[in-house]
Amino acid sequence: MEDTIKVNKLPETNNPEVKNIIFYYTGTGNSLWIARTLAEKIGNTELKSIMEWDNKTTIYPPVVGIIFPVHIWGIPHRVLKFINELGIKSPEYIFAVANNAGQVSNTLVQMKKVMRGKDIKLSGGWSVVMPSNYIPWGGPGTADQQNSRFQQAEKTLSNIAEKVTNRVIMPVEKGPIWQRLLFTGLYKLAFPYVAKMDNRFWVTEDCNHCNICIKICPSKNIKLEDNQLLWSNNCEQCLSCIQWCPKEAIQYGKRTIAYHRYHHPQIKLSDLIK
Repeated sequence: MEDTIKVNKLPETNNPEVKNIIFYYTGTGNSLWIARTLAEKIGNTELKSIMEWDNKTTIYPPVVGIIFPVHIWGIPHRVLKFINELGIKSPEYIFAVANNAGQVSNTLVQMKKVMRGKDIKLSGGWSVVMPSNYIPWGGPGTADQQNSRFQQAEKTLSNIAEKVTNRVIMPVEKGPIWQRLLFTGLYKLAFPYVAKMDNRFWVTEDCNHCNICIKICPSKNIKLEDNQLLWSNNCEQCLSCIQWCPKEAIQYGKRTIAYHRYHHPQIKLSDLIK
C-alpha cells in the first residue's frame, strides 16, 4: 500500500468586502498553499499572483502580505523586482512569509532592508518550513515526513494569522548566526549567476513535447525548437519545469533522475496555468 499525503482542503477566497491582499510567488505550489491557508484563516482576503500583478496598481487595502519561497538562501529575483516596482507607501500593515525547507537564513532581514529602501515598513516576517522542492539536493522526504511538515505548517500559519489579524508589529524571523553569515555570503556570490544556471537542464527521450514545462515556467524561459527543449538563460531556479513534468523527462545535473518529484499535493496544474 502506497503512502498518502494528507492535507486539509481549503476553498479559494472570494469575498467582495476585501480588506486584505496577499501576493504570492510559487513554482511547485508551497507558497500558493500557504497563501490560501492564511487567506482562509484571516478572512476577507484577495489572493494575487506576483506573476500576474499589474504594476500600475496604486491603491491597496489596509493589510498587504507577500509570500514567497527562499531561493539559494535569499529572495528570488522576481520577488525583488516585484518589491522594486510595487510603488506603495506603507499600508496600515504589511507582512511577509518565507517558505523554506528549514534554512530561512537572513532572507526576511534582507526583505526588511529592501522594503526600507522603498520607504515601506515591514510589520512582521515569518518562516514556514515545507517539504523541499529543490530536487538537485534530494527529494521532498517520505510521505510521513511531508505530512509532519504540513501539520506543523498549519499550526505556524494559525499563529501568523492571529498576529496579522491583530496587526502585531514584531521583528522578522531569522536563522542562527552561522546561517546568516555563511548562507548570505553564498547567496550574494550566486545571485548574479542564477539566470544562467539553467545550463545544467537536460531532457531524456521520455519527453513527449506536451509543453507543460513551457507553460509553467514563471520566467517564460523555455522554448521548443526543432523538437528540442531549450532554456534561455533567464532562470529563477524554481524548478517547476522538473517537478511538473508528467513524464519526469527533465533532469538537472546527474542526480535528479533518481529522486522523487514534488509539488504540493493540494495544488493542481490548473491552479498555475490559467
